[in-house]
Amino acid sequence: MGMFGQVVVGPPGSGKSTYCTGLQDLLTQLGRKVMDSLKLGPNGGLIFCMEYLEKNMDWLKSQLDRYKDHYFLFDCPGQVELYTHHTAIKNIFAQLVKWDFRLASVHLVDSHYCSDPTKFIAVLLTSLATMLQVELPHVNVLSKVDLIQQFGKLPFNIDFYTEVLDLSYVMEAWKDDPLTSKFKKFNEALCGVIEDYSLVSFHTLAIQDRESVLRLLKTVDKANGYIFGDKEQDTLYGLMSSAVGAEFEYFKTADVRERYMADDETEKPMEEGEAVKPAVEAGEAEKPAVEAAEAVGMGLAS
Repeated sequence: MGMFGQVVVGPPGSGKSTYCTGLQDLLTQLGRKVMDSLKLGPNGGLIFCMEYLEKNMDWLKSQLDRYKDHYFLFDCPGQVELYTHHTAIKNIFAQLVKWDFRLASVHLVDSHYCSDPTKFIAVLLTSLATMLQVELPHVNVLSKVDLIQQFGKLPFNIDFYTEVLDLSYVMEAWKDDPLTSKFKKFNEALCGVIEDYSLVSFHTLAIQDRESVLRLLKTVDKANGYIFGDKEQDTLYGLMSSAVGAEFEYFKTADVRERYMADDETEKPMEEGEAVKPAVEAGEAEKPAVEAAEAVGMGLAS
């Protein structure tokens, strides 16, 4: 029987250590033995440290073999180049897989990046590069979703960001100012790359919300295969069925809208096939067309 775990990656300040601490408490309540003491990465010289660890995998194996009956949480450093193009972390993860570790990569990014089109495009590109580089079952997460509107109302509803819908609307929301306008075409090209791969989507996380953590845990357990084993089935499925239930696309983020975006009166459930539109006042976009039609009509009548 292989050992299961998560490698928690993401940029600095995205909540990786907070997630590991909160998840460790939850997993302990569920009856899992959790090993979270190997925090990979001091503050300085991270690339050197990872390269050194890659060359001393025998030491790492001797440490991990002491916890064979545990569920592993690898709290990785926040230097994004370690996951986007450097090979040391990738090789370490590959060796862990060879040792029969069944891992899923949990990539956390701060949800406040959704408030700015340029930052959201950067997050999408970083997430895509990490997925392609790490080569593990992958779960992207918008963390701190309970603070998502702290920087102002979002241009679109939360489903737009979790499902990464038509990115042309992101470009329409772009603010034309001298500082960023010269990069607009470049970002349009980046959006094209992201949409061509069509791999990136997000789950949400509010670490203080038990149901939110359980929902994410269920997704990660599917990714690394833990949920298909025979451990703690009665306990876990009992909690899941009572706290989460069946999930359809719309309802995956329903609690986020209700709890943390309740003041957004423009958000309505999306119908199947409905295009995502910027959050403008009802009828505002149609006024110029209506006025033009009336003017033409008056001209014809005269």
